[in-house]
Amino acid sequence: MKLIGLDVGTKRIGVAIADSSVRIAVPTTTINVKNGTEFAEISRLAKTNNTNWFVVGLPRNNSGKETAQSAYAREFAKTLQEVIPGAKIRFQDESLTSVEAEKRLKSRKKTYAKEEIDSEAAAIILQDCIENLSMPAKDSKKSQSDFADMNNFDVAPAAKEKGGSVLKKFVIILLIILLVGGAGFGIALGWYNSSLGPVYQVECDDSATDNRCDYIDFAVSEGESLQSIGDNLEAAGIIKNSLAFQIYMRAQKYADQIKVGNYQFRRTMSVEEIGKRLVAGVKDSNVFSFTIIPGSTIADIKKDLLEIGYSSAEIDAAFAEKYDSPVLQGAPSTTTDGANALEGYLFGDTYEFYKSDSVEKIIKTALDAMWNVVSENDLINKYSARGLSLHQGITLASIVQKEANTYENQRGVAQVFYSRLSQGMVLGSDVTATFAADLVDPDRQTYTNNADILEIDSAYNTRKNQGIPPGPICNPGINALLAVASPAETSYLYFLTGDDGVMYYSYTDSEHNQNIIDHCRNLCNVQL
Repeated sequence: MKLIGLDVGTKRIGVAIADSSVRIAVPTTTINVKNGTEFAEISRLAKTNNTNWFVVGLPRNNSGKETAQSAYAREFAKTLQEVIPGAKIRFQDESLTSVEAEKRLKSRKKTYAKEEIDSEAAAIILQDCIENLSMPAKDSKKSQSDFADMNNFDVAPAAKEKGGSVLKKFVIILLIILLVGGAGFGIALGWYNSSLGPVYQVECDDSATDNRCDYIDFAVSEGESLQSIGDNLEAAGIIKNSLAFQIYMRAQKYADQIKVGNYQFRRTMSVEEIGKRLVAGVKDSNVFSFTIIPGSTIADIKKDLLEIGYSSAEIDAAFAEKYDSPVLQGAPSTTTDGANALEGYLFGDTYEFYKSDSVEKIIKTALDAMWNVVSENDLINKYSARGLSLHQGITLASIVQKEANTYENQRGVAQVFYSRLSQGMVLGSDVTATFAADLVDPDRQTYTNNADILEIDSAYNTRKNQGIPPGPICNPGINALLAVASPAETSYLYFLTGDDGVMYYSYTDSEHNQNIIDHCRNLCNVQL
């Protein structure tokens, strides 16, 4: 089982990964903190590694007390659990981890990037956690709060028992055979080794015409048991024996790592090859994954589609089409100032498509996913109860998505916008002015400074125009959509994100300006 270690910062998140059987943490990568996209990237990493187990560094000062950064880490962990349902998170106390990480890097190499310090720090945090797991908790209260659902990093007892029973039966059978006759052991072992070999001993390449080299489609479904997978492989003629396959997968600790998906196997592949592919999640070479990150715009999505091989003409034609989706009912078929009518309606998630699938298929799939979120969470009625249409609710959620990272802060920002709307004030959101400028001047050749951008003449610019803009400014994630449906129960009129990553709220303009002076000397002056 894989474990993901996270060194959480306000600008970057260091990432490390370890296997519970190897128990060695390895620095992997860093993720930039930006508009909540970091949670989508962590979710992608979790899916890639087939895990929902995380270790988050919890900073403490030299006296062992928690700091403001500790609160930030706890808030981060809370949001992570909301983004990844069922995520199991353990906090690992840490102090001066980055300093230790830098020392280690200096001892290994002459030059290194700042990002390497973050990932090395994550590895230190994860390694400390792994080494401490075998030690009893000194503080029972701490154990209950910090360890949450995680008692240890072993697989669930039920899974162990089930997997162990199959292997145990095989061992018992071998012992009986060994007692009956020494030669029997060799026979049993020979049967097992033979069963792990390919069904056909044939050399195959891409030009092979022998039908024994044909690829066979094979699907692994969500929640399918190892026995079912083995039986289906045997029935399809891909392996020789289901029991031998199950014993091998459990002996290699692969049983709980099999990934759901559509595979293609040859009958010339050994159980070892098949098992590794099932664990790696290698699918049909004609299948690819496509991720829409919450907070991304249609322009971002178009760039991603270009990078994976779709032509500009095909992409533009697909986004110019009219789509018959229930989620688009009530939304204008065209929007002002050059925005695409689909902006805001392509739900952020990772999807799988065949290379032969069209851009239209990708768009329809993302639209369907958005409708599922809307219908499952009764958003139409919830938005209506607050005086908004579905289109207005999604539009407001898109602004909230860009303004705040965590679910609680998104609820706070949504409340501020509701309060401003009720008092006839402009929303005053800088991110809407940025979107307006991106529509007409993405390279910033005309609007070269923030003052000009904030004064841009566009229906999307809520610094100048009252009410909700004519359409979404990005594709909001589920947390932003839910935050607009259920905002915080406060009455603030202003907010800002400080240089420390903390959201500061205020009731009056003078309080807001003081917050800028006290907490936002750098971030409030970044280029829009």
